[in-house]
Amino acid sequence: MPLALARLFAPAALDPPRLVPRWLWLRALGLIFLSAFTALAFQIRGLIGALGILPADDYLRHVAEIAPSVERFWFVPSLFWVNASDGALMAVVTIGIISSVLVIANVWPRVSIALCTILFMTCIAVLQDFSSYQSDGMLLEAGFISIFFAPRGVRPGLGAADPPSRFSRFMLEWEWFRIYFESGVVKLASGDPHWRDLTAMDEYYQNGPLPTWLGWYVQHLPHWYHAATVILTLVVELLLVWMVFLPRRFRIACFVVVTALQIGIITTANYAFLNYLVLVLGVLLLDDRVIAWVWRLINRSRHSLRSRGMTRNESRKGGTTGEARTRSAFARHAENVILGFALYATVVAFVPLGALAAPARLLEPFRIANAYGLFAVMTENRYEIEFQGSRDGVTWVAYPFRYKPQDVMERPGIYAPYQPRFDWNLWFASLGPWQQSTWVVVAQERLLQGSPSVLHLFRSDPFHGSPPALVRTVLWQYWFTDMKTKRETGAWWRRKELGPFTGVIGNSPASLDDSLSVRPRTP
Repeated sequence: MPLALARLFAPAALDPPRLVPRWLWLRALGLIFLSAFTALAFQIRGLIGALGILPADDYLRHVAEIAPSVERFWFVPSLFWVNASDGALMAVVTIGIISSVLVIANVWPRVSIALCTILFMTCIAVLQDFSSYQSDGMLLEAGFISIFFAPRGVRPGLGAADPPSRFSRFMLEWEWFRIYFESGVVKLASGDPHWRDLTAMDEYYQNGPLPTWLGWYVQHLPHWYHAATVILTLVVELLLVWMVFLPRRFRIACFVVVTALQIGIITTANYAFLNYLVLVLGVLLLDDRVIAWVWRLINRSRHSLRSRGMTRNESRKGGTTGEARTRSAFARHAENVILGFALYATVVAFVPLGALAAPARLLEPFRIANAYGLFAVMTENRYEIEFQGSRDGVTWVAYPFRYKPQDVMERPGIYAPYQPRFDWNLWFASLGPWQQSTWVVVAQERLLQGSPSVLHLFRSDPFHGSPPALVRTVLWQYWFTDMKTKRETGAWWRRKELGPFTGVIGNSPASLDDSLSVRPRTP
């Protein structure tokens, strides 16, 4: 056991070289951070700006009233305690975009990744209802670990002079493993019959947050195909991913299978950057030799001689036989203690052990040591909340969404890794009564006020800058059309109005309609 721990904490100098996978992972991490910050650049003022749905300044003021001491900085770890104005929101997002580009360009990667992680955490901590996604925790955890995994230096190249420790690499592989395995466990532990009777995928493509047009076609494949994908999912999540702890050939085989699975998910559903993150984490299962072989295979037909020369040169450049800078004993010990604490927290986060789970609770606000569990219970129906405005209470006009299904004739798009948090949250809100998502009513109020920030979350303003007198929300149920209807009409969806979701509100608070009630549970 002591020998195994020593190997885990040691530099990976004697392992098969994995400098190219590290380089690829860090560039991909920069791209994912870039997509996350870019999405926030277009949405953050509408979500938590001064005229947004859930203003960050109001939220921080409320937290300060509850926790007036320094404890509030632990509850909400955010730089916005200094200033939460619209200008500060955009400044943080802009610096995040710049830091992401620096990670992509491999400029001072450790510092750049640290900045991305801190700035993203700053935003997530105050996004409130709009940051309740597992993908946010996945990215924060990956960013935190990658601070230790990345090479030192301003322009480190492949980082041959600063190979990562086995422990930092293991922690990223451990996150990858937990995302799969814990998701498989919760599917069975939840008791959802859809996973047990192999029907979980029958309407999955239709009922997810943001379907794609490719998902429309896959939805119409026969039941045996969907049943097979259920079996494949459970086998991958509960069994295959254990290959990450096996010798090299098993890891490569595992990578091939899970990569194909993730590509299938990416093309048939929009889960923002989640599947891209899981996909590129899998690259760490490979080593330099595998990537060199793939590179030769790709270039053999046109650049055979050149590619072989490049591969040999890159292998020498990326190898660990050159002069490597030794990290100080203090730096190694500090890394081992920090990552060891995070490792323990990830275990007790998923398997609570009473008082022994204190480390997980300590790190919970930072979302860097998480429990995961995707699709524990499958959604059986697709509901959509539509905002409508009226000047006279008779004629109602819908506010058009940017990404959500609305017009039955409009083809579902592919938007990932972009994450439209407003559209996503409306999908979650539609699954329960409005009292569980009171921010929907606040959004109605902002539309009555003609808030430019909130209007920007929609595709356009149907009232052209002159707010309506009344705003209501209506609940619809949506289904994919069948093949015959699609051929005859061109419609991708059919829908049925179920009734009010919240109710009608006007410019006077007293106008809150008496019909404000729990939405119908059945058509």
